[in-house]
This record gives sequence, structure tokens and C-alpha cells, in this order.
Amino acid sequence: MNLTNTNENKIQIPVVIVGGGQAGLTVSWYLHNKGIEHVVLEKYQKFHSWRENRWDSFCLVTPNWQCRLPNFPYSGDDPDGFMLKDEIVDYLDGFARSFEPPILENVEVKNVSKEADGYDVITSDGHWHCSQVVIATGGYDAPIVPPYAEKLDPSVMQMHSKDYRRPAQIPQGASLIVGTGQSGVQIMEDLVRDGRKVHLAVGPAPRSPRKYRGRDATDWLYDMGHYDITIAEHPDPHKALTQTNHYMSGRDGGKEIDLRRFVVESDVSLYGSLSDMDDEKLRFLPDLRKNLDDADNSYLGICNVIDEYISKNNISAPVEAPFEKLWEPKDEITEIDLKEQGITSVIWSIGFRPNYDWIDADVFDEKGRPVYNRGVCDVPGFYFIGLGWLNKWGSGRFLSINEDGRYLADHIEKSLNQDAVVAAE
Repeated sequence: MNLTNTNENKIQIPVVIVGGGQAGLTVSWYLHNKGIEHVVLEKYQKFHSWRENRWDSFCLVTPNWQCRLPNFPYSGDDPDGFMLKDEIVDYLDGFARSFEPPILENVEVKNVSKEADGYDVITSDGHWHCSQVVIATGGYDAPIVPPYAEKLDPSVMQMHSKDYRRPAQIPQGASLIVGTGQSGVQIMEDLVRDGRKVHLAVGPAPRSPRKYRGRDATDWLYDMGHYDITIAEHPDPHKALTQTNHYMSGRDGGKEIDLRRFVVESDVSLYGSLSDMDDEKLRFLPDLRKNLDDADNSYLGICNVIDEYISKNNISAPVEAPFEKLWEPKDEITEIDLKEQGITSVIWSIGFRPNYDWIDADVFDEKGRPVYNRGVCDVPGFYFIGLGWLNKWGSGRFLSINEDGRYLADHIEKSLNQDAVVAAE
């Protein structure tokens, strides 16, 4: 990097990318190939969240063929499989080696502020100034734990899914897992495989088929153009932006998760959404039946659109057996006693919140959410990437990050060229 220090000790550079995950390095790849000088600032090590914030048995939920980083698609021998945690890290490290990004690791960005002539970026190791800044830190900064968690008996261990690695971390006895997004149901299965008793507070997350009519459901949806729908074209953008991801698993070659089956075949007890806790009491909303039915309706909705696609295009595909509910709750249990149930741990799997407190720029709405169009903010030179539905369903995943990164890099190049023209006049 050909950097310039000013008298004010600011390092001048055209572009600063904050975040060294796959999103930030995708933008870096395109800028590198355009010959645009830039730096990537990473608080930890590149791809930190994949290295450190995943449990040991973690694997992709989307098939390997969806890993399409720029000029570096998945090239292994199992495109329809689901890479394990270490394989994902190896894939990402290979991508980084393919172009050697100008990344500075273990550098925390403490503040980004809009100035008249660009942006000041204050870090733990220097002060930068740029005309273009890309925020690629994702939306998983602050683990969500409800305030009433403080009222729980202190002898019960509490852990967020971010810190879960393996069953050996969890004390002997039963566990309560709160939340049925992808993390919650997969950690549930991890504990079940270890012979643990699991109590599961079932939220409103939808579920998806895994294999259906002879193929992975994501293969059908891809062929149908489902993943090409943009947020601007989506019939219900609010739902798309706020709905929890459909739960299923890539474990054992990929499978669907039917919570009813876990009740029948494993030592799992289901309840509605957790609403409160007080010392040794856990309280739940009476919404278990509804949440299970809603998840099944989501599952069946996906099956139905695949059926329609197969029929419309006269595709030969095996027929599935009719759907049936394997278990129904007899009544809604709204309170249980920790000691009576032998619960010694609670694992919170109810998601994360982004943290943008370190950004001083007019790029947020009244609720603190970033405002952009395809990652481009109205404030010149400010961008976001790596967020869910930035443009398409795959924007927060491997599938569409290449497209998003190329779009932002093109926009950055155009903006820098316009700045150069203005400066020359």
C-alpha cells in the first residue's frame, strides 16, 4: 500500500473497508483487480466469526455449490454436501491467499465520522482518512439475552449460542434451549446426540424441507428463480427483513428438522415462547401449537411451490408421501420448575443485534437501522455489505456476496473517478 501521512497524522487512502470477513474481502477482491488503493481493517483475525464463533459440529445449511466467492467457487468433490466448520475456514483462507488482500488484523475501528472532505476512521492503531468507507461487520455484534435472565437462580449456568462449542461445556442435567432458529435447533440436536435431556422453548421460526421430490429444496428454489428476487421486488419486504431464517440442517449430508419427531424419538420436551423467569420458575406463552403449525405451514408452502414448478414444467420427479404430524401437544404448559425438571443450564439462541454506536454519519433511520439501496447510502461514499437482504436472499450468505461486492466496487470506482474529475477542474 502506498500510504500518505499528513501533518495531522492521518493516513490518507481512498477506501477503508471495516471488517475482514467474506463480505469485506469480496469488496477488496474487486477493488484489488481494479487497481484501487484500499485497506481492510479487522478487529480480530480474518474470518474471525467462522473460526471462533461456531460450535465444533457446525456445518453449512446451504449446499457447497452456493459458495461462489469471486474467482473462487467451491471446487471440492461434494458440491451437494455441506462443509464442516474447519472446511469452511480452509475455503475462506484459500480465497484470501488467491489475491493477498491489504488487510490489517487485530486493529479495532473505534469511530467512523463524516467530515467535509470524506471520512475519519479512528482505530486502535492509527488514524485514517478516506473518501469511501465500506462497513462489512455484519449484523451479529451483540448477543441477545432478555433482561429477566438476571432473575434466574445463579446456580443455573447461562450461555449464549455464540459461546457454545460442545456438549462437554454444559453441566450434567437437563438443558433449556431458548429459540428455534438454526442455531437453537442444531445445538438441540448436538445435545440430544450426547444423550442429554433437552427442554426447548419454541419460537415463531419457520422450517424448510431439506430433500424434496428427489433434490435438495434449495436446488429447486434456485432453478425457480427464487434467489434472484430482490428486496425491491419482494411481495412482503417487511417479512423478508424481519423473519427468522428457516431451520433445517446440513449435518449427515443434509436433513430437515421436525421438532415433533424429536419429541417422539428423543428425550426432548417442547414449550411455547419463553416469556419470563423468576429464580426457579420458567414461564412460557401458550403458543406452542401455533408455532409448530406455523412452521409446518411454511414447510408445506415450500413443498407446494416446488410441486407447482414440477407440474408446470413437466419434470419427472419422485412423489413424496403425504405430510403428517407425528405429535401434537395435548395442552399448553405455561410454567415449569427448574429443580423439578432437573434443568442445570440455559442456552440462549434468540439471535443478535448489530452495534453501530461507533459510526457518526447520517446513514440510519429513527430506529438505528442502516438505510441504503443495494448497500449504497444516500450519504456519498458510505456503504454496507454482508447484511441479510441487502439486495437478495443470498446477500448475507455465500450465494450473492460476489454480486453485491462487484456492485459496490463498481459504484466506488465511479465515485472516485468523479472525484478525480472535480479535483482536476
